[in-house]
Amino acid sequence: MKRELFRIEDLHISVEGKEVVKGLSLTVYEGEVHALMGRNGSGKTSLSCALLGHPNYKITSGRIFLRGKDVTGLSPEDRARGRMFLAFQYPVAIPGVSVMNFLRTAVKAVFPEEISVRDLRLKVNEKMKLLGMEPSFASRYVNDGFSGGEKKRLEILQMMMLEPQFAVLDETDSGLDIDALKIVAHGINTQRSEKSGILLITHYQRMLDYVRPDYVHVMIDGNIVRSGDENLARELESKGYDSISSAIAT
Repeated sequence: MKRELFRIEDLHISVEGKEVVKGLSLTVYEGEVHALMGRNGSGKTSLSCALLGHPNYKITSGRIFLRGKDVTGLSPEDRARGRMFLAFQYPVAIPGVSVMNFLRTAVKAVFPEEISVRDLRLKVNEKMKLLGMEPSFASRYVNDGFSGGEKKRLEILQMMMLEPQFAVLDETDSGLDIDALKIVAHGINTQRSEKSGILLITHYQRMLDYVRPDYVHVMIDGNIVRSGDENLARELESKGYDSISSAIAT
C-alpha cells in the first residue's frame, strides 16, 4: 500500500494582505506525479512559493506535512534539508557564481555526507549529459546570459543533484521549444521513483504528453475546483478553462 508523502491541509495564503489561495487541500502519495493547471492569476505560483517558505507569501491558516511531519513553520533552508525542492518559473541570475560552485554548495547543505570534488564533478557531468549540456556549462555563471531553455535545464539539473523527496516544478515548460521540452521532461522522468513525488504546475497539456501525471487538478480563484486523470488535461486543451468556470457558476 502506498504511503502518504505530502499533504496540504486547508491552506490559506495571502500576498500583501490579499488572499490568493483559499482553503486548498491536496494529498500526494509516494510515487505519484500530480499536475496542477490553471490560468494566470489562479494562485499556482503563490502556492508553490508558500510551500517552500517564501517570506512574501504568508500562510494565514492551514498546514503542510512532509511524511507526516508538520513543516508549515520551517525556514526555506530547513525545508530544503528535508528534501523539498522548488524549480522556479523565473530563475534568477547569480553573476560571479559558477554552476559547479553553486551545485557544490547546495549538495553540501542538503547531504551531510562528504562528497569529493572529483565525485561531485563526475556526477554533475553525468547529469548534464542526460540534459544535453556541454561540460563547459558547469563553469558558466548561474543563469547569467542563459537562454530560457538553459535556465530550465539548470533547474532540472539542480533537482537531479539534490534528489528531493518532494519536488514542486513551477511552469518548467514555459518558454521551451519542443526539443528543449523533451529534454527537460526526460530529466524529470529520470527522477520519478516509488519513494518520491512531484507537483507539476503548468498551463498547457503538451508537457503532460512527456511527463504522464497520475492526477490532474484544475485551480481557479485560489482553489482546486476539479480533479481527474490525464484526460482532464486534454479536455482543457480542447475546451479551455471557461468550460470549467461555466460549470462551477451553474
